[in-house]
Amino acid sequence: MQIALLGIAIGANALSALAGGGAGLVQLPALILLGLPFSMALATHKVASVALGLGASGRHWRASSLDLKRSALVLAAGLPGVFVGASMVLALPDQVATASLGLLTLGLGVYSARKPNLGTTDQPYQLTARTVGLGSCGLFIIGVLNGSLTSGTGLFVTLWLVSWFGLSYARAVAHTLVLVGLGWNGTGAVVLGLSGEIRWDWLPPLVLGSLIGGFLGAHYSLVRGSRLVKQAFEILALLMGGSLLIRSL
Repeated sequence: MQIALLGIAIGANALSALAGGGAGLVQLPALILLGLPFSMALATHKVASVALGLGASGRHWRASSLDLKRSALVLAAGLPGVFVGASMVLALPDQVATASLGLLTLGLGVYSARKPNLGTTDQPYQLTARTVGLGSCGLFIIGVLNGSLTSGTGLFVTLWLVSWFGLSYARAVAHTLVLVGLGWNGTGAVVLGLSGEIRWDWLPPLVLGSLIGGFLGAHYSLVRGSRLVKQAFEILALLMGGSLLIRSL
């Protein structure tokens, strides 16, 4: 069981670190299939997913991938939404939440695929009042989704940073992994940990796998550039969106 958990965590988090989100779309269902009830699987996954941010942050920090102003905006606008979403998650029907997340994720993949040049260059837009105001609203809504729909919403943050703030996919992924992985998921882990159970004996292999997978995925995203990251993002969004829709049925 420990070896299986380690393998699942490495694979899920390496893909997530390369594509800019989606670890929970692989890891959370796997925990449920291995026998955990939904609430326990969710709380355990959230705690383990913080290690993804740790694994990726060292590699991206060394590469100076983060913009401090935009990083502060992601945290300030998104964390309240995560708290709200995590507080209401147990009241949502699992089937409705899963189907909604599947449709949204599919939409992200289709939108990105229809725009070949989206996110291939790094040209951050000026932080005007309109950019900050509407951008913050978008981040707050995604934060609510991150807390309540539980999985894969890092993909939403990546695409929002690309389409609204003008970052390349490679830089957007760096912000998502560090800020969502550490800040957002850390907040969700605390809220869910206080309200639900955590399978503590499963955490060591999940945390180790998240650290290893996060570092590997972050390394390849920096080495291979934004076009590979964009392709990985689109493939993962389409596959995971379809699988979630099937699971909800």
